[in-house]
Amino acid sequence: MGAGAAADEVWAVVVAAGSGSRFGGSKQYEHLHGRTVLEWSVATARAVCAGVVVVLPAGDVGRWAAEGTVVVAGGDTRSASVRAGLAAVPAGAEIIVVHDAARPLATPALWDAVVAAVRDGADGAICAVPVTDTVKRVDGAEVVETIDRAQLVAVQTPQAFRAAALRAAHARGEDASDDGALVERAGGRVVIVPGSTDNLKITHAHDLLVAAALASPVAP
Repeated sequence: MGAGAAADEVWAVVVAAGSGSRFGGSKQYEHLHGRTVLEWSVATARAVCAGVVVVLPAGDVGRWAAEGTVVVAGGDTRSASVRAGLAAVPAGAEIIVVHDAARPLATPALWDAVVAAVRDGADGAICAVPVTDTVKRVDGAEVVETIDRAQLVAVQTPQAFRAAALRAAHARGEDASDDGALVERAGGRVVIVPGSTDNLKITHAHDLLVAAALASPVAP
């Protein structure tokens, strides 16, 4: 367990309720060096946090289990799935880390970094990497604007939050592509910690091949 995690009652919500439509199937159950993508993410969460809630498709809840985890059914959107996970996190948890199971290579150091930033006073902390491509805003096929990438980052998970701030943000019932956006909308202070280019999200089938090349076959 990461330093200080038990004292702060850090819990994780690992989100794995998607259908994997762009991947072509349930990517969370694909194997990576002998373990599923989901098992990689859960193992890291358990190494850092006092408890872990895993959010799965409703039909899979009774078919997957791991020691030390709580398994719940997800919702129709990512935000609804996170809310289902939050409902299973004990009220005494002080910090909650939300992580996409599809990022199996997030290291314990990344988890510890976002948790530390929340301990230091932020309402939320998200890992991110600088945008290296030129980014343009378009209207159909027409370029409308070239955006200054110096002020842009690509956001990853894990993302850590003060439990009260995350619960309050989700109580509004809104949807967003990440939990940081919900806490921002609710007026919370969200900070960035350096992410990693190795912390890729498995979205398409070739991403699994890249992950296999980057990953160590040794458990995290």
